[in-house]
Parts: sequence; C-alpha cells; structure tokens
Amino acid sequence: MSVLTRDEAQLRAQFLDVHRYTVELDLTTGAETFDSRTAIRFTARSDGDTFVELKPAELRSVTLDGQPLDPESLSEDRLPLKNLTAGPHELRVDAVMRYSRTGEGMHRFTDPSDGETYVYTQMFLDDVQRIFAAFDQPDLKAVFEVSVKAPGGWTVLANGVTEHRGDGLWQAAPTPPVSTYLVAVAAGPWHSVRTEHRGLPFGLHCRRSLAPHLDADADEILDITRACFDRYHEKFEEPYPFDSYDQAFVPEFNAGAMENPGLVTFRDDFVYRSAVTDTERQTRAMVIAHEMAHMWFGDLVTLKWWDDIWLNESFAEYMGYQTTAEATRFTDPWTEFGVTRKSWGYDADQRPTTHPVAPENVDDTASALLNFDGISYAKGAAALRQLAAWLGEKDFLAGINTHFKRHRFGNATLADFIDSLASATDRDVPAWADSWLRTTGVDTLTPVIDSAGGTCTLTADRTGSRPHRLSAGLYDHDLAGEGRLVLRERIDLDVPQAAPQPIGKRPAVILLNDDDITYAKVRFDAASFDTVRTTLAGLPDPLTRAVVWNALRDAVRDGELPPAAYLETARAHLPHETDLAVAQGVLAFAAGQLTDQYLTPEDRPAALATLTSLCRDLLRRTEDGDHPGLRLIAVRHLISVAAHPETIAAWLADGTVPGGPELDPELRWRILARLAVLGATDENAIAAELARDPSASGQEGAARCRAALPDPAAKRTAWEAMFAGDDLSNYLFTATAQGFWQPEQAELVREYVPRFYPDAVALAARRGPAIAVAAGRWAFPAHAVDTENLALGEACLRDADLTPALRRTLADRLDDLSRALTVRDGQRAGQASRTA
Repeated sequence: MSVLTRDEAQLRAQFLDVHRYTVELDLTTGAETFDSRTAIRFTARSDGDTFVELKPAELRSVTLDGQPLDPESLSEDRLPLKNLTAGPHELRVDAVMRYSRTGEGMHRFTDPSDGETYVYTQMFLDDVQRIFAAFDQPDLKAVFEVSVKAPGGWTVLANGVTEHRGDGLWQAAPTPPVSTYLVAVAAGPWHSVRTEHRGLPFGLHCRRSLAPHLDADADEILDITRACFDRYHEKFEEPYPFDSYDQAFVPEFNAGAMENPGLVTFRDDFVYRSAVTDTERQTRAMVIAHEMAHMWFGDLVTLKWWDDIWLNESFAEYMGYQTTAEATRFTDPWTEFGVTRKSWGYDADQRPTTHPVAPENVDDTASALLNFDGISYAKGAAALRQLAAWLGEKDFLAGINTHFKRHRFGNATLADFIDSLASATDRDVPAWADSWLRTTGVDTLTPVIDSAGGTCTLTADRTGSRPHRLSAGLYDHDLAGEGRLVLRERIDLDVPQAAPQPIGKRPAVILLNDDDITYAKVRFDAASFDTVRTTLAGLPDPLTRAVVWNALRDAVRDGELPPAAYLETARAHLPHETDLAVAQGVLAFAAGQLTDQYLTPEDRPAALATLTSLCRDLLRRTEDGDHPGLRLIAVRHLISVAAHPETIAAWLADGTVPGGPELDPELRWRILARLAVLGATDENAIAAELARDPSASGQEGAARCRAALPDPAAKRTAWEAMFAGDDLSNYLFTATAQGFWQPEQAELVREYVPRFYPDAVALAARRGPAIAVAAGRWAFPAHAVDTENLALGEACLRDADLTPALRRTLADRLDDLSRALTVRDGQRAGQASRTA
C-alpha cells in the first residue's frame, strides 16, 4: 500500500477541485466482501495527470467521462488518470472490497452472544480507499451522497439523516463539504434510543446484546450530550453545522472514538456491562465532549495537511475536559487529566521519538499516523490550557470564533490559527507558538527559597526554554494537628521571573504548578519534599495531590526516587485517599510499571505484599458502603497483585467479595485471569466461564486466560494464534497478547523473547498498522528487563525492514525498557553502597 506524500497532496490540491461523491455500497454480497460503486465529479484546473486511491479485492470497471479505463493500470492502490483536460470530469469506479477484522476500513463483526452481524467504517487516516475510490487527502473536501443496500432487519446510519427506501436500500442525506476521512457508515440490527434536541435528531446506538446496558445509561449519556451541545453553543458563534447527531457504540473499535460528523463512533466498552467507578463515567462524559468539540474543530474547519493534526486533537482534548467541568455533574475532570493524560504526554515527550506539538516534518501519511500520541493529545491540550490562562478566556474564545468564521467548511494551518488568535489580543501569540508548539521535551521547575534578611523569597528555577504562567501553593501545618496541611495562599508566577517573589514566613510545603495549569515536571526543595513524604494525604485538594503524585512518579522514572520509596509513600497515604482518579492512577503505576519493570525480581514479592496490604486497608475503610468506587478500585487491584490464589479463588466460588461487591462478568474474568497466571485454574474452568458469559467480552476474557496459563502447550497455541495466523480480530489479538507475558512465568516464556522481533516484523507487514501497534504495545516482552532483550530490540530496529507503525512502537517500548534498566541499576548501586 503506497503512502501519500505532502508534496503529492499539495500538487493534487493545486490541480483539482472536487465537488461531489456519489457512493453506493452493497452489504448483501457475503461475509468476506462488499460491492462499492463510486462516481466522483471534479474539475481539473489545467491539463495534466493525477491519480485516485483505491484498494479493491477486485476492480471491475472504471470510466472517465464515459470512456473506459484499463483496470489493470491500478498499481500500489493508485489508479492513474492521464491526459486530463482543464474543466469538469466524472470518474466512475465499480469494485469489490474486503471487510476488515482489524478495525480499519469496513470492519465486520458477528456478535457471539446472538449471532447478529454489524459493520462500520473507520476511514481515518487514509483508509477510505478500503471502502471506495477517492482523492484521499483532507484539503480536497466535497459533498458526499451515500446509499447503502443492507440485509433485511438492519438499520443504516451515516453522516446525515438516513431514509429506508425499501428492499434494504438506505439513502443518506448529502453532507456539507467534508474531508474524505470523515465519511462514515454503520449498519446492522442496532438497538437505538432516539430523541430530539433544539430541533435536531439525536440518537444512541449499540448492538442488540448490549441493549439493557445502554438503556440503563441512556438518560445519563443524553443529558451529557445535551449539556455539552448547549455549552458549545454558548462558547461558539458558529452553530452546529450538520443535520443530526448520532452516537454509535461499535464493537472492536481501535480508538476511544471517532469524530465523524453527525455519526460519532465510540468503542462499545463505553456501554458498561459491569460496575464502573464514577471516574470511568467521567471519562465517558469527557470523550462525548471531546468528540462533539471536533464537530467544529476538525470537521467544520479541518487541517490542511497532517502536520497540523494537533489542531484537531489538542483542541478537542482541551475542550473535552473544560466543557465536562463546566457543563456536567463531573466538576473536577482536570484531576484525572493530571493523573492519567499528562503522564502519557510526559512519557512520550522524553522518548527519542518525541516531536513538537506542531511538527514541520510530516512528509507522508505513514509518518502522520505515528503522531497520534500523548504529545498531540495531552501535551497539546496542556499547552492550550496554558495559552487560555495567558490570553484570558475571553480573548482565547474570540480568536477561536474568528478562526471558525474565516475557515468554515474549509481547511486551515497552524499559521491560520495563530493569526486568528493574534487578531483578538495584543500579546505576541506567534512567539508563544514558537516556544510551545515548535519545541520538544519537558521543562523542569524547581523552587529556590532565599531566607536572607528574615523574609523568604521564592524563585522558580527552570530547566528548559518555555515561558510558564502558573501558581505556587504555600502550605502550612494545620494547627489542629492530625497531619493536615492548610493552604496559606497561591501566588501567581510568570517564569522566567523578573525578580524573586516575597512569600513571608517559610511554609511547610512549596508546590509549583499547584493548579496544574502548565506543562512541566515539578521538583521540591528538600524541606518540602520531607514534609510531602509524611503528610501527602493531608493536602486538602485532589488536584494538588495529583500534582504531588505526578512529581513523585517522575522522580522514580528519572532515577531520583527509589521505587521502594514511592511504594512506602503509597502505603502510608493511599489508604486515606478520597479521590478516585488519584487512587486509580497511583495504584496503576505502582502495580504495573513500578512493580513489574522498575523493581528487581528479588524485590517484586515484597512489593506485591505491600500492595496487597494497601488494598486490604482500602477494603476495610470502605466496608460501610459509602465509597463504592474506591472499593471497586481496591478489589480490582487486590486481584491483580494477588501472589496466592486462595482468597480470590474463594471470591470466585462464592460469587462475591465479602462485604461486596458481587462479582459481575468483568470481575469474574479478572479473577480467572489472575488464577491462570498463578496456575490455579485450567481449561475446563475457562470453558465453563465462557459458557456462562459467551459475549464478545467473554471471548476476550477466555483468550486472555488461556494465554496466561503456565503451560507450554497453552503458550505455543497462543503464540501461533497471534503470529502464525491472521484469524484473530484486533481485540482478540490484544487479549491474547495481554495474557501471554507474565513476570511470574519469565522462565517459561524465555524462548519467545528472541522470537518476538522477527515474528512481529512479519506480522506487521502482513496485517497492517493497527495490528502492528497492538503487537508492539501488547505483545512486546516488557517483563524481560535485561540487556539481552534490549540488544535484540535494538538490532531489530537497526537491521530489520520494519513498517513505520511497528518501528515507532518498538522504539518507544525499547526506550521504556532502557529506562527501566537504568532505574534497576540505580537500585542495585544503592543497595551495594548501603551494604558497603
């Protein structure tokens, strides 16, 4: 499959105006392929040649202005159009296309619960060619008129309102001008909940087997949708630009969601089958707000080329969190952003593969696909939050509204965006953009206190180059005691500072970036660090505690804080934590990256025991039933860190945790997976659980459990399923990979570590980017923190013919592995020093 270069796209955009696509899809032709017929009306601005993209199973016929073209001229998914004359043209293409099992193109899924089949499209970034012929680049917008022939009993959803014309034929209303990657179709026997808001049809859709779960949450989802819709109309002068708003929860979706105008597709994990925490509900609300923001920033105004993907994702990420906080019952989503999303950005920004938020060297579509990461989302959103604080919300929104007005239904660049913002303020926005959007890496801020003369002054020492507007929190011990801290005041700082800031009497704790309004690593002065280690739970605000926990996490990753010290701090303070996002974030890091990778194998059993004790404390604290979310987090993590099977096996046998909760499908599969790792279950028990829960999630749970069994035959079967065959869907591949590598089974799977690299290279070349990323992320032997694994990976990067997606993912994982080795070396050096 060829990739489109920026130069090719620029030349084609100068040569063509594309007006309208008429697309006819026939989904009644079998389980492997569907028919696709496309008519494209376009104008050539001069005489010349160009091409159209198409990746068919069979190309039946092509005509240009009524004259046949040779289907054999298709090469590397490009159909050449030669000797075009200036003026209007019509291209017609009749092709047979393949369904996908990887979440790319037209994905087809049969629900194991009831045998019903569903299909949906994912055309991002350049997968429209898997569905119909197109001039596939974002700045060749056109009107799309789509019709679909579907089996009886199916409903077809699309970007516009659809109408059933009889005999399974569905016609969608023509779209306004949109980019090719935003066209969407979802078809199947959907369960739907429909309503109207402000004269527009709203709909929720899911598989029939999930109907009771969607119905249970429909009011909440629709309330959030309406609230966000209304809030955006208060912020934005441009009204919602499409004729309807459907939200379809679809199976085996690779991303969290996709902003198709009028038809947002979400992974159907957001239709909860089992108990979830309020933070998880908040995340769903944020994703709803994020995707709706795209209707303006991404769909109404679209990037010109993929180097400006941050204009889509950073804006939607920022608006998603901000609007969730403003318009819904979830008033503190920025704490979860600080704990979860910013750490994603910080990690990505410290790897060799880092890139600016707004990179200048995105030369082709394959390179562009690599930049959908923690930088384009989390760092970009943090930068926009910093920009809004620097400009003030009024000027920030004025600039955005100018941008919408100037470029509605068109395309824009970073320069256009900066120019729109600059029109609303006297501040030097281009200079800010150069500092924040064109640079890489994470600044580090450290407080410097000078107490000469009897009055303390504060200076924020900066390692890095960006300007920062932030708050510094000054905390004193609560005179009432009990280990609490009270906020004396927050002072505003602009870094670099013109002069030291007087702060009066030295506080017990000085916390830079206390409101988490900037993007930077934070360090403590020595006195503040000692106080934080002993009184962290006494800090009054969850966001403040999130900033502190992030600082400790960064210190562990940078080799400045021993992993055992982080665990001791968690053991002391997490049993008193009240915020769900903070508790989940700390436990996830402690039980995952820290215990499985940063601690040495010799120290791991003690760490698991510490985490088990911590989770038991949380269970005891939540026995009164007043904190169900915190209790659920404790139960999940106690299962995951169990070193012995007896307790969790008893829970599974009884169907409940003593004192609650009762075990729902998610908890049952979680326990069974851990029992598999510990060698305390077998295939018969897995098969029995699958008979109890034959759903798609159950199939994934069974795959995860089978791959986790400490049995050579089970490991061999799992490996062959992942790497020797192509039958596993994207979700079943991921589940199998998640079960395969276990630190407790290092010796059993040692022979597979060197096999991973050549097998992953072949798999990525055969199955494409989505499976390549899944292989690099989930099937990578991350547990093998040793120089041999690192050397094998580096040799693969150096010598193998890697696809871009696998190369990027492996480079990131190997950098994580190298960091873990460095942290372990530091522990061993410290232990040797203490012994000496």
